[in-house]
Amino acid sequence: MPTRGNAAVERLMQGKGLHEALGATNPDAWLELDEEVRVVRPHTPVSQSRDRARVPALALCHHDGRVREAALEQVAGAPELLPLLVIRTADWAGPVRTRARELLPALLDAAAPEELAPLTALTLRLARRERGGFARETLVSFLRSCPPSALEPLLVAPDRRTRRFAFGLAVERGLLPAHRLARAAAADDDTVVQNLCAEAALALDPTGDDVIVPLLRSRHPAARSAGVTALRRAGRHGEARPYLTDRSGLVRACARYVLRQGGVEPLPLYRALCADPADPGMPDWAPLGLAECGEPADAALLWPLTGHLMPSVRARAVAGLRLLGRADVERLRPLLDDPTPAVVREAATTLLPWADLLPEDRLLRRLTDRRKPAHARRAAFRLLRARGGVAELRAAVALLDDRNPALRALAESAIRQWEPPVGGDHDPAEVDALLDRCRHLFSAYVLLRLRWRAGLPDGPRADGDAGAAGETGAGGRPVRGAVPGGAGKPLADNAEQHRRSRVRAIIRTWVRRTHA
Repeated sequence: MPTRGNAAVERLMQGKGLHEALGATNPDAWLELDEEVRVVRPHTPVSQSRDRARVPALALCHHDGRVREAALEQVAGAPELLPLLVIRTADWAGPVRTRARELLPALLDAAAPEELAPLTALTLRLARRERGGFARETLVSFLRSCPPSALEPLLVAPDRRTRRFAFGLAVERGLLPAHRLARAAAADDDTVVQNLCAEAALALDPTGDDVIVPLLRSRHPAARSAGVTALRRAGRHGEARPYLTDRSGLVRACARYVLRQGGVEPLPLYRALCADPADPGMPDWAPLGLAECGEPADAALLWPLTGHLMPSVRARAVAGLRLLGRADVERLRPLLDDPTPAVVREAATTLLPWADLLPEDRLLRRLTDRRKPAHARRAAFRLLRARGGVAELRAAVALLDDRNPALRALAESAIRQWEPPVGGDHDPAEVDALLDRCRHLFSAYVLLRLRWRAGLPDGPRADGDAGAAGETGAGGRPVRGAVPGGAGKPLADNAEQHRRSRVRAIIRTWVRRTHA
């Protein structure tokens, strides 16, 4: 099968440049090239090995250690080969590894700043290997003494591990001012970088607008929460009030903390925001904020909001009722027909623990009605699946031929994870028919075990004969008398195994329904 590694080898053999041949400079591209060249496949002509040894990049990855060691001397005159020399510092062959490590410090000193970012990404990736620590230690030593300008390309590198590494060194060396760190925390999409830079910026200037304002305006919750928390130290507690309705729960919690530290209780503020169900300007996240710090009695303010004009408010109101533990099945059921997917999703999530109280026939009609929107049908399937047992299998089988590929995929996944019902009243003939409709999703052995765990008799052979224990009939259907765990053993001899299987099924069903 063609891979990126052997494609790069072919291009290099055709005389193309190293970066053109790789097509990418991420760490995996270099490592795949190294692995591809070192592999010696059966029936490989000896001439191919000699031809590869003449190409410097391929010689550095050659399966013969003597060729690799000799090729190291060419790296000084070809800086584009430096990543391959870094790989050789972790080589399994001692002479190759030793010589590569002797050359690396001087070559790092001569490297251009723009070459350091991909080289750092490769070094950090290589450090996971048994002998890969040397390259990282050498790079750290170099970057701790290099000019600040050499770190700049690393601070904006596309690889997030490189940015974490570079910002850590920059903070350690004190190279970046507070406002630069604050802007980096606000703009970077990596949470580790956000937290690192925000903490460093606030340690340098805990009260300045140049630090707090960029953090508050960030689109990332980690940075905004750091900015909101910094308002307390700056004595600007009142400025945290708008963040009571932030879209992030972390930021809302920080805002409540800051207000309490300033002597203001946030609960009355939330109640005032949610007091008028007809208010079109109500903040979207106010109902959920009220539930996060409110009391069960505050559900009286949230119920009217389930009919609010704005779908986002309706969805947060339902989520808030769930958080307060004040869900009502009859009052929430109409929200399963809401035109907004977010509202239906929250209503279904809230009703999951009470799925057994919802009429199965109505949910099944809603599921199979192709005129219904996809989000309503998906919610019905979630509720039917939460019921478990035959109801779950019945709902999943009903979607196997659906026109919606997403619903078909959900159904197939549910069938493969289905646990046979334990106890209760169910029709074995119906279970048998349902399993027969989805037999294409299982191997013959898995289907045999599933039928056995469901307490179903084994299927007869198409020719009418019972057959030997362990055989299968036409189409792969198991014959009567076949018992997983040993051919020829009657079911009565496996009573203990059957009992343990039932206990495991009960535990799995309970865990799944608890975490549905």
